[in-house]
Amino acid sequence: LDMDSRLRVARAIEKDETQASVGVFQMLKRRGHPDGPPPTISDGWGGIDEAMIEVYGMVPEYSGRGRPPTDWLYLQMVKQRDERGHFAGTKLKAIFGGLEEVIQLLGEVTAYIERSNLTSRLFNGRQVRKTLAFSKDVDCYRAAATWEDMYYNLVKPHKSLRLRVLDVPGRKWNPRTPAMAAHLTDHVWTVKDLLTSLPLRS
Repeated sequence: LDMDSRLRVARAIEKDETQASVGVFQMLKRRGHPDGPPPTISDGWGGIDEAMIEVYGMVPEYSGRGRPPTDWLYLQMVKQRDERGHFAGTKLKAIFGGLEEVIQLLGEVTAYIERSNLTSRLFNGRQVRKTLAFSKDVDCYRAAATWEDMYYNLVKPHKSLRLRVLDVPGRKWNPRTPAMAAHLTDHVWTVKDLLTSLPLRS
Protein backbone atom coordinates (compact mmCIF):
# COMPACT_ATOMS: atom_id res chain seq x y z
CA LEU A 1 0.00 0.00 0.00
CA ASP A 2 1.43 3.39 -1.00
CA MET A 3 1.19 5.77 1.97
CA ASP A 4 0.48 8.96 0.00
CA SER A 5 -2.07 7.80 -2.57
CA ARG A 6 -3.42 4.74 -0.65
CA LEU A 7 -2.88 2.82 -3.90
CA ARG A 8 -2.49 -0.92 -3.57
CA VAL A 9 0.70 -1.37 -5.60
CA ALA A 10 1.36 -5.09 -5.12
CA ARG A 11 -0.26 -8.21 -3.70
CA ALA A 12 0.69 -11.85 -3.54
CA ILE A 13 -1.40 -14.74 -2.28
CA GLU A 14 0.54 -17.77 -1.02
CA LYS A 15 0.31 -20.44 1.67
CA ASP A 16 2.60 -18.58 4.09
CA GLU A 17 3.61 -14.98 4.72
CA THR A 18 7.25 -15.35 3.65
CA GLN A 19 6.35 -16.66 0.18
CA ALA A 20 3.66 -13.99 -0.18
CA SER A 21 6.26 -11.34 0.73
CA VAL A 22 8.66 -12.75 -1.86
CA GLY A 23 5.92 -12.41 -4.49
CA VAL A 24 5.24 -8.80 -3.46
CA PHE A 25 8.91 -7.77 -3.66
CA GLN A 26 9.36 -9.53 -6.99
CA MET A 27 6.43 -7.51 -8.31
CA LEU A 28 7.82 -4.27 -6.86
CA LYS A 29 11.23 -5.05 -8.36
CA ARG A 30 9.64 -5.28 -11.81
CA ARG A 31 7.57 -2.12 -11.26
CA GLY A 32 10.17 0.49 -10.46
CA HIS A 33 12.34 -0.70 -7.56
CA PRO A 34 15.08 -2.74 -9.30
CA ASP A 35 17.94 -1.82 -6.94
CA GLY A 36 16.37 -2.28 -3.54
CA PRO A 37 13.05 -2.53 -1.70
CA PRO A 38 11.01 0.63 -1.08
CA PRO A 39 10.76 1.91 2.52
CA THR A 40 8.54 -0.61 4.27
CA ILE A 41 6.51 -0.76 7.48
CA SER A 42 4.70 -3.86 8.72
CA ASP A 43 3.35 -5.57 11.80
CA GLY A 44 5.42 -7.98 13.86
CA TRP A 45 4.81 -11.10 11.80
CA GLY A 46 8.06 -12.43 10.37
CA GLY A 47 9.12 -13.25 6.85
CA ILE A 48 9.36 -9.83 5.24
CA ASP A 49 13.06 -9.24 5.92
CA GLU A 50 13.88 -12.74 4.63
CA ALA A 51 11.84 -12.01 1.50
CA MET A 52 13.74 -8.74 0.90
CA ILE A 53 17.06 -10.59 1.08
CA GLU A 54 15.81 -13.40 -1.17
CA VAL A 55 14.65 -10.99 -3.88
CA TYR A 56 17.33 -8.26 -3.67
CA GLY A 57 20.36 -10.14 -2.33
CA MET A 58 22.28 -9.93 0.91
CA VAL A 59 22.48 -6.75 2.99
CA PRO A 60 26.04 -5.58 3.73
CA GLU A 61 27.17 -6.42 7.26
CA TYR A 62 26.85 -3.60 9.79
CA SER A 63 29.56 -3.18 12.43
CA GLY A 64 27.39 -1.08 14.72
CA ARG A 65 29.15 2.26 14.21
CA GLY A 66 27.82 5.18 12.20
CA ARG A 67 24.99 4.97 9.72
CA PRO A 68 24.09 1.47 8.45
CA PRO A 69 25.71 0.86 5.02
CA THR A 70 22.39 0.28 3.25
CA ASP A 71 19.56 2.33 1.82
CA TRP A 72 17.04 -0.28 2.91
CA LEU A 73 14.47 1.02 5.39
CA TYR A 74 12.19 -1.45 7.14
CA LEU A 75 10.25 -0.77 10.37
CA GLN A 76 8.30 -3.37 12.33
CA MET A 77 5.51 -2.40 14.73
CA VAL A 78 5.26 -5.28 17.18
CA LYS A 79 2.04 -5.41 19.20
CA GLN A 80 2.55 -5.85 22.94
CA ARG A 81 -0.05 -7.73 24.99
CA ASP A 82 -0.62 -8.06 28.73
CA GLU A 83 -0.93 -11.32 30.69
CA ARG A 84 -4.60 -11.68 29.64
CA GLY A 85 -3.78 -11.23 25.96
CA HIS A 86 -5.20 -7.70 25.72
CA PHE A 87 -3.49 -5.12 23.54
CA ALA A 88 -1.11 -2.99 25.62
CA GLY A 89 0.75 -0.94 23.01
CA THR A 90 3.30 -1.26 20.24
CA LYS A 91 7.07 -1.58 20.15
CA LEU A 92 8.97 -0.07 17.21
CA LYS A 93 11.81 -2.14 15.79
CA ALA A 94 14.03 -0.99 12.91
CA ILE A 95 15.02 -4.10 10.96
CA PHE A 96 16.94 -2.16 8.29
CA GLY A 97 18.06 1.48 8.66
CA GLY A 98 18.28 3.70 11.71
CA LEU A 99 15.21 3.84 13.96
CA GLU A 100 14.87 7.64 13.94
CA GLU A 101 15.38 7.83 10.18
CA VAL A 102 12.77 5.15 9.52
CA ILE A 103 10.23 6.70 11.91
CA GLN A 104 10.71 10.15 10.34
CA LEU A 105 9.99 8.73 6.90
CA LEU A 106 7.26 6.19 7.66
CA GLY A 107 5.68 7.51 10.85
CA GLU A 108 4.72 5.56 13.96
CA VAL A 109 1.26 4.32 13.01
CA THR A 110 -0.19 1.75 10.64
CA ALA A 111 -3.78 2.98 10.87
CA TYR A 112 -4.04 3.45 7.11
CA ILE A 113 -2.95 -0.17 6.58
CA GLU A 114 -5.43 -1.44 9.18
CA ARG A 115 -8.16 0.61 7.49
CA SER A 116 -7.24 -0.91 4.12
CA ASN A 117 -7.35 -4.42 5.64
CA LEU A 118 -10.80 -3.75 7.09
CA THR A 119 -12.05 -2.44 3.74
CA SER A 120 -10.62 -5.52 2.06
CA ARG A 121 -12.43 -7.86 4.46
CA LEU A 122 -15.72 -6.01 3.95
CA PHE A 123 -15.43 -6.25 0.16
CA ASN A 124 -14.01 -9.78 -0.01
CA GLY A 125 -15.85 -12.36 2.07
CA ARG A 126 -13.12 -14.92 1.34
CA GLN A 127 -10.95 -13.18 3.96
CA VAL A 128 -13.48 -13.41 6.79
CA ARG A 129 -12.35 -16.14 9.19
CA LYS A 130 -14.69 -18.67 10.83
CA THR A 131 -17.36 -18.33 8.14
CA LEU A 132 -18.46 -20.50 5.23
CA ALA A 133 -17.17 -17.81 2.86
CA PHE A 134 -13.55 -18.19 4.02
CA SER A 135 -11.41 -19.13 1.03
CA LYS A 136 -9.92 -22.63 0.98
CA ASP A 137 -8.71 -22.56 -2.64
CA VAL A 138 -5.68 -20.34 -3.33
CA ASP A 139 -6.48 -19.77 -7.02
CA CYS A 140 -10.06 -18.68 -6.29
CA TYR A 141 -8.79 -16.39 -3.54
CA ARG A 142 -6.25 -14.83 -5.93
CA ALA A 143 -9.01 -14.10 -8.44
CA ALA A 144 -11.27 -12.54 -5.81
CA ALA A 145 -8.38 -10.48 -4.38
CA THR A 146 -7.38 -9.22 -7.85
CA TRP A 147 -10.93 -8.07 -8.57
CA GLU A 148 -11.21 -6.40 -5.17
CA ASP A 149 -7.90 -4.57 -5.67
CA MET A 150 -9.01 -3.24 -9.06
CA TYR A 151 -12.29 -2.01 -7.56
CA TYR A 152 -10.46 -0.42 -4.61
CA ASN A 153 -7.87 1.35 -6.79
CA LEU A 154 -10.06 2.54 -9.66
CA VAL A 155 -13.75 2.61 -8.68
CA LYS A 156 -14.08 3.40 -4.96
CA PRO A 157 -13.50 7.08 -4.05
CA HIS A 158 -11.73 7.58 -0.72
CA LYS A 159 -12.91 10.26 1.65
CA SER A 160 -9.34 11.01 2.77
CA LEU A 161 -8.28 11.68 -0.86
CA ARG A 162 -11.08 14.06 -1.90
CA LEU A 163 -10.26 17.63 -2.94
CA ARG A 164 -12.21 20.73 -1.98
CA VAL A 165 -14.07 22.44 -4.83
CA LEU A 166 -14.23 26.24 -4.63
CA ASP A 167 -15.70 27.37 -7.96
CA VAL A 168 -18.70 25.03 -8.48
CA PRO A 169 -21.98 26.13 -6.82
CA GLY A 170 -23.67 23.43 -4.75
CA ARG A 171 -20.62 21.19 -4.74
CA LYS A 172 -18.04 20.99 -1.96
CA TRP A 173 -15.80 18.06 -2.86
CA ASN A 174 -14.23 16.40 -5.86
CA PRO A 175 -14.02 12.63 -5.22
CA ARG A 176 -10.78 10.80 -5.97
CA THR A 177 -9.73 7.18 -6.09
CA PRO A 178 -6.23 5.96 -5.18
CA ALA A 179 -5.45 5.60 -8.91
CA MET A 180 -6.39 9.26 -9.41
CA ALA A 181 -4.23 10.32 -6.45
CA ALA A 182 -1.34 8.37 -7.99
CA HIS A 183 -1.94 10.09 -11.37
CA LEU A 184 -2.73 6.81 -13.13
CA THR A 185 -6.16 7.98 -14.31
CA ASP A 186 -8.11 11.23 -14.40
CA HIS A 187 -11.60 10.00 -13.50
CA VAL A 188 -13.49 7.61 -11.24
CA TRP A 189 -14.04 4.36 -13.13
CA THR A 190 -17.28 2.41 -13.24
CA VAL A 191 -17.63 -1.36 -12.90
CA LYS A 192 -18.48 -1.40 -16.60
CA ASP A 193 -15.14 0.29 -17.32
CA LEU A 194 -13.37 -2.47 -15.37
CA LEU A 195 -15.22 -5.24 -17.19
CA THR A 196 -14.69 -3.79 -20.66
CA SER A 197 -11.04 -2.68 -20.37
CA LEU A 198 -8.08 -4.84 -21.33
CA PRO A 199 -4.81 -4.35 -19.40
CA LEU A 200 -1.73 -4.10 -21.61
CA ARG A 201 1.64 -5.41 -20.46
CA SER A 202 4.44 -2.83 -20.68
